[in-house]
Amino acid sequence: MRVIVVEDQVLLRDGLIRLFADKGHHVVGSGGDVTGLEDLVTSTEPDLVVLDLRMPPTFTDEGATAARALKVTRPELGILLLSQHVDKASVIDLVAKPGFGYLLKDRVLEVDAFIDAAERVAGGGSALDPKVVSALIAAQDEGPLARLSVREHDVLRLMAEGLTNSGIAGHLFLSARTVEAYVGNVMTKLEITGSDDRHRRVLAVLAYLRAMR
Repeated sequence: MRVIVVEDQVLLRDGLIRLFADKGHHVVGSGGDVTGLEDLVTSTEPDLVVLDLRMPPTFTDEGATAARALKVTRPELGILLLSQHVDKASVIDLVAKPGFGYLLKDRVLEVDAFIDAAERVAGGGSALDPKVVSALIAAQDEGPLARLSVREHDVLRLMAEGLTNSGIAGHLFLSARTVEAYVGNVMTKLEITGSDDRHRRVLAVLAYLRAMR
């Protein structure tokens, strides 16, 4: 996997570069802000760009803005946003796109899970921090989401994080067949056409949440 790391905190940036290298991935570029990022992407052709959400000069939403621009010109490029705190307003229009992830920075300490999420995003999948998903779902406490049971909410949350049915089963201590039934219930209640493809299914759920904001 070819990776670009853009993070203004030098220690974290260097740590991410070493982490990817230690796991056998190739960091093809890095920086402390988004200046020249599009040219860097063009010249290095990465599979994944890891971006801090807030960077110089304003420390507001530079990373999210850059992510949107890259997704317009390179929709297949994996984008993984990192931030210190949940900022759903900055990413609500990005979460339904393929190859997008949004994690809180403390998730980097969970090295294997973080690398798994990065690889999933680079492959066109989804990876959302549990706190981000909870914030998105909490904002939709009216309408069709209100039809879901507590367990169905749990399944939806884990689907949105990017977990497979087997991964959900492991988290909830359920059988794969039971999880499959819950997924079917969620899709039926949300009036979303189901799919056997994990990525498209998660993206459909997230697109629905986005439309309901």
